[in-house]
Amino acid sequence: MDKETIHRCTWAENAEAIYQNYHDNEWGVPVYEDQKLFEMLILEGFQAGLSWLTILKKREHFRKAFNYFDVACIAAYDEDKITELMQNKGIVRNRRKICAAIQNAKVFLAIQKEYGTFSEYLWGFTNHQVQYLQDKEMPVTTPLSDSISKDLKKRGMKFVGSTIIYSYLQAVGVVHDHHKGCFLHVDDSNN
Repeated sequence: MDKETIHRCTWAENAEAIYQNYHDNEWGVPVYEDQKLFEMLILEGFQAGLSWLTILKKREHFRKAFNYFDVACIAAYDEDKITELMQNKGIVRNRRKICAAIQNAKVFLAIQKEYGTFSEYLWGFTNHQVQYLQDKEMPVTTPLSDSISKDLKKRGMKFVGSTIIYSYLQAVGVVHDHHKGCFLHVDDSNN
């Protein structure tokens, strides 16, 4: 398929190459591996109030700064590590978001202990089935994102509002929202 003539979701149609690559190869692809699920959850939290393109451009810096999203390592971060991260110009230097990443790592570990894996917990909300877009317009929240957000907040996670969680569900493929006309769209009438 000629990458120059394919049609993508409108948000990626005339975007920078890094954004198109993310759309074409990552966004909406089901993820079951806990480290990747954790990475995306943390990045979605950092994205709050910013563009996803900003986060994509800083992603490698985030990986290095946050020990390649080793959840146990991040859960053990102390004040010295927070200070170090606040001085790292390669990432989003927001103390509340950094502290939330540490807190969320602790909760993530507790969920893994309870469910065996975070993947089992997350995919359990949909009976391990990908959810397909039913609306013509992409929503910013759904009852599914509301439910997961509420549960994560109850467990102590931060920066996991329903809008962030819906974006996360799209990113990790729990929800398949590729627009009609996009070369990755799946006809939901068969699902």
